[in-house]
Amino acid sequence: MTVTNYIKLEFPSCSSNESFARAAAAGFAAQLDPTLDELGDIKTSVSEAVTNCIVHAYPDSIGTITMRLRILDGEKLEITIRDKGRGISDLQQAMLPMYTTGGEERSGMGFTIMESFMDKLKVKSAPGKGTTVTMLRTIRQRRAFR
Repeated sequence: MTVTNYIKLEFPSCSSNESFARAAAAGFAAQLDPTLDELGDIKTSVSEAVTNCIVHAYPDSIGTITMRLRILDGEKLEITIRDKGRGISDLQQAMLPMYTTGGEERSGMGFTIMESFMDKLKVKSAPGKGTTVTMLRTIRQRRAFR
């Protein structure tokens, strides 16, 4: 795949940066001219991934979150969100709906939401080394009205 544009951001795992990450992803994705629904899906998926880093990767400290967005082949948005936190010991279990290690106030639906809003979701994790979430969404070019 050909990369036509990209950005890479790094920020602390403060809850206030979740909204920044959403806005940055939406601003970058705007060049693909997504619909409002597509933009909402992108923002929600980024929010879920960043919130997972904040709540699960660094539960007792502030760590670093890296977000990379790339435009591939002119119509695919690739979003990668990575932390170097505690990692996921049982990734298969963590991917199940309603599973959470974040307490009763957490829904356990983060990965399920990302998977349903994106065309592709890939999660790699190792205990003590962190987690990388890669999401892919195709934004089809709309035909201009004539």
